[in-house]
Amino acid sequence: MHKITFSKNADKTLRRMPRNTAINIAKKIKQLAKNPSRMQNVKKLTDHPGYRLRVGNWRVVYTVVDKELLIHVVKIKPRGEVYK
Repeated sequence: MHKITFSKNADKTLRRMPRNTAINIAKKIKQLAKNPSRMQNVKKLTDHPGYRLRVGNWRVVYTVVDKELLIHVVKIKPRGEVYK
């Protein structure tokens, strides 16, 4: 199982969003930590050295460090704002 870390910005966003949405995103991130290679709704980003996880209209941008079994969540934003 991978360890999960959050950037300051991602942590702040997760704490301020509606509770039911935050719980749903947290569940998906926990599933991702169990097995990042078998997760659905994940794509490799082209202009960024990471991946994105789609959770409804929200996007979770993260990087994976396999040597340390670490997933670092960089951003959590709505679909239209995440890639700006």
